[in-house]
Amino acid sequence: MLEQLNEKSINTLADAILSLETREECFSFLEDLCTIAEIKAMAQRLEVAAMLCDRVVYSDIVRRTGASTATISRVNRSLNYGAGGYKSVLKKTEDIKE
Repeated sequence: MLEQLNEKSINTLADAILSLETREECFSFLEDLCTIAEIKAMAQRLEVAAMLCDRVVYSDIVRRTGASTATISRVNRSLNYGAGGYKSVLKKTEDIKE
């Protein structure tokens, strides 16, 4: 997958994300880049990932987030067989909360 992501425009996007310094800058960038539905979908996936890491069962995740079981399964597959992005971000944001 990394090979597919390693092209100039995607590198530019990654660099743009890395350049953001405040939550407000991030909100502004996301608002310009994505639809509200896309932003909510990404936020929901991250919430699902956190719940799966906390060993919350699918039925409770569906009830609490409104995510479909297909979305939960996709996130779960990424957690188990993906590149480690969810776990890395969740670890960093947990450190920030403490």
